[in-house]
Amino acid sequence: MIQSITSLEEFNEKRTNLSGALFYFSHKKCNVCRVLKPKIHKMVQANFPKIQMFYCDTELYPEISGQNSIFTVPAILVFFDGKEYLRKSRTIGVEEFKNELDRSYSLFFN
Repeated sequence: MIQSITSLEEFNEKRTNLSGALFYFSHKKCNVCRVLKPKIHKMVQANFPKIQMFYCDTELYPEISGQNSIFTVPAILVFFDGKEYLRKSRTIGVEEFKNELDRSYSLFFN
């Protein structure tokens, strides 16, 4: 299950205190997101066990997306030890994203 982020404070706490965190930004009206989010979640669980995945609804919590310069959905931010390592938005291919994440993940955890 993907935990939802409901405040900027919670976002900042997860971002800074976890060694690996992936934040998926979307909203309920995004049809692409309904298909993409479960695929990204499954891929992260299967290949990147040290990354925790979170969901942020951009319509319910616009301050979180605003503070992170998220202006379109879907958008994905990946942090390692509080630093942003990867940002993808709009058109996201699962395999391409996996390859990019693998490079950052390998550098950080190996």
